[in-house]
Amino acid sequence: MTPARPASAPAPDRIRWALELLDPAPSARVLEIGCGPGVAVELLTPRLTTGTMLAIDRSTVAVTRARRRNEEHLLDGRLELRESTLADLEVPAGSFALAFSIDVNLFWTGEARDELTVLHRCLAPDAVLAVLYGPGPGGATSATRHLERVATNLARHGFAIEQRPATARGSGVIARRP
Repeated sequence: MTPARPASAPAPDRIRWALELLDPAPSARVLEIGCGPGVAVELLTPRLTTGTMLAIDRSTVAVTRARRRNEEHLLDGRLELRESTLADLEVPAGSFALAFSIDVNLFWTGEARDELTVLHRCLAPDAVLAVLYGPGPGGATSATRHLERVATNLARHGFAIEQRPATARGSGVIARRP
């Protein structure tokens, strides 16, 4: 008899907030950038009744944990996990209707030129890109400064900024690929 997988810890509020905000269609093809141990994957994949999800992370440890946490979704074919940086991601052009990240700093720590070029190519026309962050120790001033940099970087790479959600649960930039 196979031992039961231990119950997952409750999802942090910032992840629940992000997924409530995104609310993808059941048929969507979704990309998560920096999936970590797979908490968002675990909550989102069951909502994709005919859609699929690709989750990437550059960390071997993170992908291993996400794989363990989401074994049933891997087996049913709705989920693919890859150890990859965003800059190195290879998928056909126009593959995704939605891409998102939660607490991934590459979008504000530099220009993210290579990563945003990859995203522009792999997102379908009119697809949504959401760069989201939970509440952080820097407070509102820090978040505003970081989000300005994110919005500038996204706009510089051809994304149309649609909204900048800011709540006690999290903040971010949501853009659309024209």
